[in-house]
Amino acid sequence: MDEVKTKNSPNVPLQGAGGKDHAELAAEFNIDEKRVDWHDETLWWIRQKRDKNVHQLPEWELLRETASQIKFNVLSNLSSYLEQFEKNAIANGVVVHWAKDAAEHNQIVHGLLQKHGVSKMVKSKSMLTEECHLNEYLAEHGIEVIDSDLGERIVQLAKEPPSHIVLPCIHKKKEEIGDLFHMYLGTPSNVADPQFLTEAARQHLREIFLTRKAALTGVNFAVAETGEFVVCTNEGNADMGAHLAEVHIASMGMEKIIPKREHLGVFLRLLTRSATGQPITTYSSHFKKPRAGKEMHIVIVDNGRSTQLGREDFRNSLKCIRCGACMNTCPVYRRSGGHSYHTAVAGPIGSILSPNLDMKKYADLPFASTLCGSCSNVCPVKIDIHDQLYKWRQVLVKEGYVATGKKISMQVMAKTLASPALYHLAGKAGRLTLKFAPFAVNNKLNPWYKNREMPEPPKQSFGEWYKQNRQS
Repeated sequence: MDEVKTKNSPNVPLQGAGGKDHAELAAEFNIDEKRVDWHDETLWWIRQKRDKNVHQLPEWELLRETASQIKFNVLSNLSSYLEQFEKNAIANGVVVHWAKDAAEHNQIVHGLLQKHGVSKMVKSKSMLTEECHLNEYLAEHGIEVIDSDLGERIVQLAKEPPSHIVLPCIHKKKEEIGDLFHMYLGTPSNVADPQFLTEAARQHLREIFLTRKAALTGVNFAVAETGEFVVCTNEGNADMGAHLAEVHIASMGMEKIIPKREHLGVFLRLLTRSATGQPITTYSSHFKKPRAGKEMHIVIVDNGRSTQLGREDFRNSLKCIRCGACMNTCPVYRRSGGHSYHTAVAGPIGSILSPNLDMKKYADLPFASTLCGSCSNVCPVKIDIHDQLYKWRQVLVKEGYVATGKKISMQVMAKTLASPALYHLAGKAGRLTLKFAPFAVNNKLNPWYKNREMPEPPKQSFGEWYKQNRQS
C-alpha cells in the first residue's frame, strides 16, 4: 500500500440544528429516499443480530432483571458509591476531579493539558465529551483533538457530530468515506474498498498514538469496590491512546458506577449483545492505577444528572449503559436519522435525557416517537423508555414548552375523549368529512396527510357495530 500522507484536519465543532426541530431535520434526511431505506435496513439488520444472539441465552431475561436491580440500587445509594469509588481510586494513585456541569468538565480537562504543555490530544469514543462539546471548546483554546475511534474520526473529518452512540458514521456510505479520506488522508480518489480505507485509517492513527502526550477516554463502568474503571471498544484505540500517553484523562458520567467487580459479569454480557449482536466486546480494558512516572485522572461529571435523579418519573433513564439498542429498533430513528435529534445522544434514550438538560430546546424530541414500546422491550437494563416519552409530553405541555396550536389541540382532544357524547359526535363528524368532503383533511395544512394516505371512512363506528350486534 502507498504511504498515507496526512493533511491538517480541522478541529471539528458539533453542527447545530440551526433552530430547526426534529420534524424539519427529519424531512431533510428523507429527501434522499435511497439513503433512508439503506439506513433503515442496516439498523434493522443489527437489531436482528441482537435478537439472534440474545435468544441463545436462556438466562437473558434474568440478566436484564439483575442489571436493572443493580442499577436501581446504585441510583438509590449513588452518593455513597461515588464516595467509595473516589476513596479507592485515590488509594490506587488516580487523581479524581468533580465537575458540576459541562463547562467545569471542559475547564478541568483544559487545565490538565495546559499544566503538561499539551497542544495535541488523542481521544477515544466518549459520548459525555460530545454532550459537553469538549472538542470545540479545546479548539477555541488552541488544542487539537483527534478522535481515534474509526467512526468518530470519519464524522470528525466530515465536520459532523456522531449520528449514533455506537455506530457514529452509520449514516455515511463507503463512497463518501473514500472521498473524505482522499481529501484529508491523501488516499487515491474513487476508492471505496472498506479494507483499504480501514488500513489507511490505521496508518494515519498510528502516528497520532505515538506522538500524543495526553489521551482521553470515556468510561463504560466504574467499580466502587475497587476504584477501577472499564472501557469497552472493538478497535483497541482506547488502549493504544491511554498506554502510550503520559497523561490519561477519563471522562465519566456519575451514573456509570456499579457496586462490585463481580457485577461486570452481568453488564458485559448485556452490553455488546444489545449493541451489535456480539457475545462480548473485543477489548474490555480495566484501568486501576497509573504506570510508574505517568498520571491518571478521572473527571466525574454531573451536568444535570442529579436533577434527573430527583425526578421520580425519569430517574430510571440514568440506568442507561449506552448500548444503542433502542436506536436500532426505533422506527422513527431508523427513518429520520440521528442528526434529526439535534443532541449528543439521539434516538429514544436521547429523547428522555435531553429535555432534562433544556426543556425548551429539546421539547420536540419526546414527540418524535410512535410510543410503540419496542425501545423498552430491547433495553438491557429495563428502562421504561416509552412510558417516559409519554410522561415528558405531559410535563412539556404543562410547562408551556410546546407550540400553542399543539397545546390547544391536546386540550380539545382531552375534553373530547373525556366525554362519551363528544367522542361519538366527533367520530361521526370525522366519518362524514372523510366521505363527503375529503379535501378538508387531504391537504398540506394537515401534517398527517404530508406523509400518509388518509384512511377510507368506515361505514359505522365500533360503538354502533357493538350496539347493533349486542342487541341481536
